Amino acid sequence: MTSYEDILLEPVLSEKANLLREEGKYVFKVAPAATKIQIKEAVRRLFNVHPISCTVMVVAPKPKSQRGRSGFTASWKKAIVRLPKDEKISIFEGV
Repeated sequence: MTSYEDILLEPVLSEKANLLREEGKYVFKVAPAATKIQIKEAVRRLFNVHPISCTVMVVAPKPKSQRGRSGFTASWKKAIVRLPKDEKISIFEGV
């Protein structure tokens, strides 16, 4: 990995991710080759917080059909980063 911006691709903004955020857990779409240690370090450096833990999973492709053609969505890697109760990531405020 070259930079921390290359590890964290984008935040996940879904209903389930919003509920997790209330518990101090933040969900990100991450690079497929990123490890837990790299993800925690990227969150620490980019947002100036101290992650406690990181859970990583690969989201499986889902079947989709459009105009009579069928296929699958792309698989992607998701990370859930847990922060201490007194810390927040400011980009999620007001979302």
